Amino acid sequence: MFKERFFSSSLSRKRIQHLLELFYDSENRLGDPRNTIKVIEWEDEKYVVKSFKKPNFINQFVYRFIRKSKARRSYENAVYLTEKGIGTPQPVAYLEKLGIFTLKDSYYICYYGEHDFTFRELINDDSLQDKEQILKEFASFMYEMHEAGIYFLDHSPGNTLIKKTSQGYTFSLVDLNRMKFFDIPYNMRLKNFERLSPKKWMYDIMGKEYAKLSNKDAQHAIESMWESVQKFQDKFHRKKRFKKKLKGLFKS
Repeated sequence: MFKERFFSSSLSRKRIQHLLELFYDSENRLGDPRNTIKVIEWEDEKYVVKSFKKPNFINQFVYRFIRKSKARRSYENAVYLTEKGIGTPQPVAYLEKLGIFTLKDSYYICYYGEHDFTFRELINDDSLQDKEQILKEFASFMYEMHEAGIYFLDHSPGNTLIKKTSQGYTFSLVDLNRMKFFDIPYNMRLKNFERLSPKKWMYDIMGKEYAKLSNKDAQHAIESMWESVQKFQDKFHRKKRFKKKLKGLFKS
């Protein structure tokens, strides 16, 4: 026997249920190996519905009684970003399916964020033009986010949507369930860039621009960013090698 916990500022429960029915029927899936994300079109609107991977048994209990679910955090964080003027696709709702003692399933729904590319394409697509200007404007976006006391823990290249406009570029954050809100020290602000790119030249541009906005030394900002990147990359590749070795042991 399940019950539902649900919140939406714009749609009724009946409409949310209909979106979920369309979600189950749709094959328009976005790439995410852990969770199921699909784009839904309904009544001339495009939505993104994210069904989070079912947590392990302990976390099912934790998310039922102790900690907010990833779906609820995604919704509330998106509302907070919107209130602070930080770009993110407009949130619509979250819904949780609850057992007596456990969280079984959870969903986050937002409007589709129109974009031309993500930060990942900025790294890998050599045909993209105006990269230096994009990186400068992105550093300004990061500065505004940090000034608002927002620290994005999952700040990886696929989680920033970029759109070109007549005034320049706009940036929107997705995958929002892991965020912290506090007065962020300068060194932590620089560290928040570490997951974005393995390419030094990008930090030369972002570090200089971020330092200018912060009234700090540019060389220090660039070196601090790059040091954090190298530590993150080393840790990432060690973990990857360990998983590969572990997988080989189980195969043998």
